[in-house]
Amino acid sequence: MTTSTAKANKIILFQGDSITDGNRGRNDDRNHILGHSYAYIIGAKLGNDLAEQQPVVYNRGVSGDRISDLYARWNEDAICLQPDIMSILIGVNDAWRTMKGEPSGVTDRFERAYRHVLEETIEVLPQTKLILCEPFILRTGAPAEKWEAWEERITHYQNVVLQLAEEFHAVHVPLQGAFNMAAQRADADYWLWDGVHPTAAGHDLIANEWLEIVGKSGLLNG
Repeated sequence: MTTSTAKANKIILFQGDSITDGNRGRNDDRNHILGHSYAYIIGAKLGNDLAEQQPVVYNRGVSGDRISDLYARWNEDAICLQPDIMSILIGVNDAWRTMKGEPSGVTDRFERAYRHVLEETIEVLPQTKLILCEPFILRTGAPAEKWEAWEERITHYQNVVLQLAEEFHAVHVPLQGAFNMAAQRADADYWLWDGVHPTAAGHDLIANEWLEIVGKSGLLNG
């Protein structure tokens, strides 16, 4: 591909909840714009490795979001950014609100809303490549209190994400197995301090899995 035909900058967008948000900046301060989640680690790695391409990395994760919340803000936080690659990690808040019996969790809209997000994305941005990351938990903190129910719910969401990845020809990044293996090296709360939110080590684990799977997919080439 010649310089005249190549796109100047590959745009990579990370979407999700607090796990992605990582207290990201809401202004133009480049010191904090990507926050301190796995998105920052991946953005730093790709920014260095692909410096000649000068990739543009956006983090639009919002703490507390369910998949339906993502859909509500999809135009301004996804579509208008015109990403070449879009990575989504979502699901734990859908499970959390259901497990806690909150009004916002009475109806489980996870699969329905996720499908709406993907359908709208491929309709408006047919060239955008999708990456769907598997939600995860470990047996500590809130999940440990009702472990069987949590595990059943998250396993269902994991199956939904896998099925949607296959249906929409997205790259699937499995994460539960990696956290299960990591929990054999150190206690669960070493990786997910409350069973849900990653520590620095947990974010690095996510980033490593993402980079390995996405790297093999070829999406980062060209």
